[in-house]
Amino acid sequence: MTTATASAFGSLLRDWRQRRRLTQLDLGIAADVSARHLSFLETGRSRPSREMVLHLSEELDVPLRGRNELMIAAGYAPAYTHHGLDDAELSEVRGSLQRILDGHAPYPALLVDGAWNMLAANSAVGLLVDLVDPALLTPPVNVLRASLHPKGLARHVDDLEDYAAHLVSRVRRQAERSATTGLRALLGELVGYCRDQGLDPTAQPRDRIVLPLRLRHPDGELTLFSTIAVLGAPLDVTLDEVAIESFFPADDATAAYLRSRFS
Repeated sequence: MTTATASAFGSLLRDWRQRRRLTQLDLGIAADVSARHLSFLETGRSRPSREMVLHLSEELDVPLRGRNELMIAAGYAPAYTHHGLDDAELSEVRGSLQRILDGHAPYPALLVDGAWNMLAANSAVGLLVDLVDPALLTPPVNVLRASLHPKGLARHVDDLEDYAAHLVSRVRRQAERSATTGLRALLGELVGYCRDQGLDPTAQPRDRIVLPLRLRHPDGELTLFSTIAVLGAPLDVTLDEVAIESFFPADDATAAYLRSRFS
């Protein structure tokens, strides 16, 4: 392991520790490693074993993409595979995810990657897509861009200030904890959309049990709420980052409309 390699690993380790708002002593106690040794690792004076890299990654709750980056920086091979969702190795998983989406109809559901790019959807997502300017639907479609852009879903959303505050706050938290590249740039883009529409990007949603999405649809007002689901025990970088967002009707009128249109 060269000095440059040790320094690269140390910088990454320090970054993840600081993201978790831990001192070297805090991490040392949690990981049963001396703060002195952690200091040597972060400054490049000591070389971590492969097992130490994985151990510290686990204690810091580093996503699989970040764990691979730490392994490579320390001079080791990646610990986790990283396949494309269309690769043969993930074909069965991809088929299962699509069945989940289709089974959620007549309610909208979509599959997104770690940067909120839409990977798949069921037919009911057309309800939302129809309200977005076609210029925002060129693949890869970014769900959050299409949501908050002035020509996107935002122009049809009641309580837009609360909805925008919720999305910006979510991406801010995700960018802090994730190893996915591009999230900070996306966050800056969303903040810009808020300001363009006279919204405060630092606002917090009002105190509610669930924040509904209220849409001014050509067929009448529709009210939805959503859930986010992730895979329980992923061992591939792609599967560690994908999520399913499922929308549910928040009132009887919305449920009846969705059943009549997509059943």
